[in-house]
Amino acid sequence: KPHTQRAPTTSPHRHRSASLSTAATVTMFPPSLLSRAPSPPLTTAPTSIASSQQQQQALRLPPSKQPPLATTLVAAAAAGLLLLSPAPAPSRADPEFKVYYGTAASAANYGGYGGNASKKDTAEYVYDVPEGWKERLVSKVEKGTNGTDSEFFNPRKRSEKEYLTFLSGIRALAPLNAVLNNLALSDVGLQDQIATADDVRSAERADGDGQVYYEYEVAGAGAHSLISVTCARNKLYAHFVTAPNAEWGRDEAVLRRLHESFRTIQPGAPPPATES
Repeated sequence: KPHTQRAPTTSPHRHRSASLSTAATVTMFPPSLLSRAPSPPLTTAPTSIASSQQQQQALRLPPSKQPPLATTLVAAAAAGLLLLSPAPAPSRADPEFKVYYGTAASAANYGGYGGNASKKDTAEYVYDVPEGWKERLVSKVEKGTNGTDSEFFNPRKRSEKEYLTFLSGIRALAPLNAVLNNLALSDVGLQDQIATADDVRSAERADGDGQVYYEYEVAGAGAHSLISVTCARNKLYAHFVTAPNAEWGRDEAVLRRLHESFRTIQPGAPPPATES
């Protein structure tokens, strides 16, 4: 007989154990997965589009309260230009100053009433006066002896003042050093300042019209003076700004402004107009 090979037999009990083992292996899931809610059903296309729009609205950021970058850069550039721009020079119409028009009239024609409302058209010189300073009326005797034509003073300290003297018949300036000594001959206060001065400075300058001015600065023991001298119309004009040392230390910038404002008016030239 031909030999017939039998398939190996498996015990029913053994087959059952294998099945149970396989089933146990397949069904062992973590509890967290077993408790998860079922996945939501698929939605249609319109619902997906609406959901996308809602997400975009939810993710939309609020508008920024800060200005745009371009605006910020423009503002910064403008501020930089303002900082780099030079400060404007003070004009003659500054509210802290007024312009005085002097005529240098002779003692015979001098009325002694003060003021300068009607002097603008006949003015021979001008200088600035601080607001609040008072004008001292010059007598005919004083005008005839030492040539004082005008004077203003600080009411808080009368010795802080500016004034102008003139002398007729002078066609040209003498040497720089000689002029200051000649001025001191008729001014006792200036004599004392020069005698006790720690420093005396002198210089020569010319304005835009070619008018020559001598400039002096006298730093005395008790007072400080700035003097400007020039010749025009066959007259010598001397403008003085003087103050005690205490007032000089406080008001130096203002006093130098007064000194630099003095100038003569050429014959036939219109008086300087104040800018508004």
